[in-house]
This record gives sequence, C-alpha cells and structure tokens, in this order.
Amino acid sequence: QVQLVESGGGLVQAGGSLRLSCAASGSIASIHAMGWYRQAPGKQRELVARIADGGTANYADSVKGRFTISRDNAKNTGYLQMNTLKPEDTAVYYCNAKITTPFRYGVDYWGQGTQVTVSS
Repeated sequence: QVQLVESGGGLVQAGGSLRLSCAASGSIASIHAMGWYRQAPGKQRELVARIADGGTANYADSVKGRFTISRDNAKNTGYLQMNTLKPEDTAVYYCNAKITTPFRYGVDYWGQGTQVTVSS
C-alpha cells in the first residue's frame, strides 16, 4: 500500500509564498515522475509542474518563473515552492507520483489534496 500525503497549503495574501510538500510512504521500490496538479472550483484539474526522476522539470506557462518543483529522493518527498502568488492560483493542489512497488510497475498515485487560497 502506497500513500501520498500533502502538506503546506493555507491562506496567503497576493504576493506571498507557500511551500507544499508531498511525502510518499509504503512499499516503494522507486518513484519515477512526480507532479503537482491543481483544480479550481468549476474548472478541470490542470498540471502545474512535473519533475522526472532525473530532475528535469517542466511547468505550466501560468506558473513559470514563480513556482519551483523539487524532490528529495532519499526522503521520497516532493516539494512545490510557490512565490509571488496570485488570486488565480487559488485551488486545491494535488500531488501525483508514478511509483513502482515490489508488486506493480509504474502505478499513478494521488494525494488527498491541499487547499491554497490567495487573497487579493
């Protein structure tokens, strides 16, 4: 059984910063790509940032230059540093990871989501 647990969301004023964390636990053989998605009310879930196991990262155009994704492979943890936050960044943020366990290769797992609210 694998779990992803996010933390770090909250309420912040526009221009502020937050750092999200995503800790993976359970029977993990390896973690491949990790990513952060978000879903605002009435909108579809969208990719915010993604980082490959080798460290290559890519970002949605809307967050380039403001958000930074990173990972600590020794801790099975991913991070999303969010700076210069805007009200339009308000959403539930979800962690995603493709994980190989001793039983299955490359399965997508999701966290429960953490709310980020940016006030104007």
